Amino acid sequence: MQLFIIRHCQSENNALWRENGSDDGRFPDPSLTDIGHQQAQILANFLASTSGTEAFGITHLYCSLMRRSVQTATPIAGALDLPLLAHNDIHERGGIYLKNPQTEINEGLPGPNRDHFQAHHPHLILPESLGEEGWWNRPYEEREDALPRARRFFTWLDESHGGTDDRVAIISHGGFVQSLFSILLGAAMVFTTTESSRELWIKTNNGSISKVDFWEEAIRFTYLNRVEFYPPHLIT
Repeated sequence: MQLFIIRHCQSENNALWRENGSDDGRFPDPSLTDIGHQQAQILANFLASTSGTEAFGITHLYCSLMRRSVQTATPIAGALDLPLLAHNDIHERGGIYLKNPQTEINEGLPGPNRDHFQAHHPHLILPESLGEEGWWNRPYEEREDALPRARRFFTWLDESHGGTDDRVAIISHGGFVQSLFSILLGAAMVFTTTESSRELWIKTNNGSISKVDFWEEAIRFTYLNRVEFYPPHLIT
């Protein structure tokens, strides 16, 4: 199995952070920006047009149920002529939430429901578990809870595609990618000295591609954070 880990393209919250360095005014489920939509189309064309030894040959395509992931994955599915499947476990850390300005507590929100997706993204193959109450509809997910979710996804991935020639692409999120790398590396991703601890963060740009090859005898990180196919002004 080959796994292509693709971070969604630039979202409204990414642009907000880039401009202000703050989450103030963040959207609970942001859309792509104009730049993000441009990135998504370039990414789709790149995945479809590269040939020879560089051919991606993606056979399976999954996205999260977050708006920015679906919007990134949609042109990719079209360019590759692949079904687009939504996966419950590859969403961003925290889920759908907003901070209550009075309590300063992150509060979970329902998120879009089945009717919403069927009306706005009829091409998207939805999980059977998605009903009418909204796909999130639970409290804010604490950071430590993202690791078991990443492990659950990896177990599912191995059971579904391990030991095959499948080339699987997931359109996911920076925080989840970090959790997944932590599982794959078998490390807590924290650098600790006698005086302090700092989180180890593997940088992934918007719309970047990272590739992991799963062999019977080894797991190989082939490349990380590939973005050379974007013009410089669209690298975010």
